[in-house]
Amino acid sequence: MAAPSRKRELARTALLVFMAAFYYLAGILHFSMLEDFVAIVPTWVPAPRFMVIFTGWCEILGATGLLIPKLRKFAGFSLTIYAICVFPANIHMALDHIPFHGRAIGWDFNGPRLALEPILIWWPLFCVGLIDWPFHKSAAPPTTLAK
Repeated sequence: MAAPSRKRELARTALLVFMAAFYYLAGILHFSMLEDFVAIVPTWVPAPRFMVIFTGWCEILGATGLLIPKLRKFAGFSLTIYAICVFPANIHMALDHIPFHGRAIGWDFNGPRLALEPILIWWPLFCVGLIDWPFHKSAAPPTTLAK
């Protein structure tokens, strides 16, 4: 299999760093806006407060793992599973018109957010070199960050 192009490698690395920042911020927001996140947890999920705290830590630990080469693939796979697991909360927020941070959130936000969920599932797998776009296995994980 041919070596990945320098351009693809740089794009993958830039997306990986951006994703780590994205998940760090999301994890911090789980703690700083705890009650808002508790409100979007579907009623069938047990212990909503615990789940929000747990998922906040998952995001922070996942972001950290992306930046540690030996943990990168595991973190990428874990963040993909995470994105799948929290999708019901996003659907619940959209369908039940759950306000967030004191504001009603309409379909102008929720529609694109739900439509982008497949990207949140694909993104970590691409960034850590487990898949390529569109459906080919990547030749190599990013090498521009320290191994």
